[in-house]
Parts: sequence; C-alpha cells; structure tokens
Amino acid sequence: MHTEIHGPEIHGHRGARGLRPENTLPGLTHALELGVDALEFDVAMTADRRLVLTHDLTVSALTSADTRPAFPGDPLYPYVGLPVRELALAQLRTLECGVRLPQHPDDRFAATQVPVPETRMPTLGAVLGLVDAYGADGVRLHVELKSDPTRPDLSSDPRELTEMVVAELDLHDRLGGAAILSFDWRILRIARELAPQTQRYALIEQDTMESVWLDGLHLEDFGGDVPAAAAAAGGTTVSPEHVLVDGEFMRRAGAAGLPVAAWTVNEPGRAAELLDLGVAGIVTDYPDRMRALWSERGLALPAPVRARRPARV
Repeated sequence: MHTEIHGPEIHGHRGARGLRPENTLPGLTHALELGVDALEFDVAMTADRRLVLTHDLTVSALTSADTRPAFPGDPLYPYVGLPVRELALAQLRTLECGVRLPQHPDDRFAATQVPVPETRMPTLGAVLGLVDAYGADGVRLHVELKSDPTRPDLSSDPRELTEMVVAELDLHDRLGGAAILSFDWRILRIARELAPQTQRYALIEQDTMESVWLDGLHLEDFGGDVPAAAAAAGGTTVSPEHVLVDGEFMRRAGAAGLPVAAWTVNEPGRAAELLDLGVAGIVTDYPDRMRALWSERGLALPAPVRARRPARV
C-alpha cells in the first residue's frame, strides 16, 4: 500500500507549537484557523485508561504546572515529573498547560508562543469533537502514539495503546481521515493489522536507528536504507528528522515507494531546500511561515477552517 499525497503539505506540529501552547485545544484551533493539511499531536494513556495529549511520558515542567491536588491529601501531588501512566485523568486535568515555562533563557519558543492561561490537557475524544465542530473533514489528523520501547516502565502496552486509539478514531468515523505515527515501529505493525486503511508514518531520528525501536528490524540488513526498512515495517510514509534528508535519502524513499514528510522544519530556507528535494510534507511549529513560503512558490495552500458549530468537548 502506497500513500498518495498531491502536492507538498503543511503539517502543524503539536498544533502550532511556535505560536500557541502545544498539544492543547487552543493550539490545535489556531493551526486549523491558519490552515494546515494535517494536524499533528501526541497521545499517551493515563492510569485510568484515558487517552490524553502529551509529548512526554512524564509530566513536563516545560509545558505543565501544578495548580492543586485532584482531591485533598492526594499522596501523588505534586504531579509534575510523574509518569503520565501513573496519573488519572482527573489528576492530569488540574495541570496548567497553557503557559510555557522555559527551563533555559534561550528557549526557542519563549518569544513567539502566545500563552493561553487556564488551558487543560485535552483528551483525544475532545480533540476529535473539536475537529468535528470545525467541520475540518479535509484536515488529516496525525496521531503520534508515544511509546518508548527502551522505557517499558513509562510506556503503555503498544497493542493496547494502538487498539484504544484506533477505536476512538473509528468512533468518530475518522480512520480514513487520520494517520498513525510512531518512532516505535511495533505500533506500525499493530496499526496495519487493526486499521489497514489508515496511513502509517514511520518516524525516525538518529537516536532511534536501533532494532529495539524498529520492531526488531536491523538497518544493516537493508544496507542502511531507512526507507526500505520503514516500508518493511508497515509504514506508508517515512518521516525522518529533516537533517537526515538529502538527495540519497529521497532516492531511496522513491525506490521504496514511500513519500517523505520531514520534521521539524521552522526555517523557510531549509523548507525550500526540502521542497526542492521533493518531500511530500513539511512538519512545522510555524504553519504561518510555511504558508508564506508556499505562497511565494505558488503552491496550493490548505484552506483556513472556521468553526461551524460549538465544539462538544
């Protein structure tokens, strides 16, 4: 199965991380209203088996702040720094997720991300309700399943996590308008089995080029050919960190029959280089910058989306 993508696409990374708080309803809304081809966000499972948006498997001090315990005397409070899988949704929902808390003075988003105080960590169901309220049927949902095979103490069972995500997408009639993404290529195999019609993005970076991440595959068995390995793992698109993409990578991807979606690209100059190489998608924290580049090049722009009815979230 090969993915058909017509014209280069703009993928909003964690919504629009450079502009609004990441993995939040305000951030996803902002990306929709700017106009993106795909809305990317991260999902993990809570202690009470709910799916929430979070990039980190432990509650991040950068994107989350404690406000109060979920109930008086909660022995787990404070929650920042604890594994997401050990906290219930009610505990995670007390966190302030709308104000970035830079850990370093040179935080790259401190000057551009607009805070949205009183923002809570959303569930996948809330995101699907939001997208439905916007009538954003033409925007593909890129659901990255957060799973670290080197940290089973922090990660959920990959089959259970994939089953739950597929079931939630199916409940909202979204299996055909979504893609499942993961660095843990076990999830690609499971997703191909559970929802063969749903696109699968094989994420890769230098740090995950080991068999433990690649569902037991060894890159040396493919002559170091990442796209060939991604195709064997069940990927329908290969999605590398942009520094891995050059002419040779693109040639190999073409031979494997896989489009390339490069992440995370925030500088228009680098995005232009990647477009010239023929990538199918650019994953960016700044959809506004990419839209300007697309306009300069006369490329088809994804339409901004406006809410058609109140969100049931």
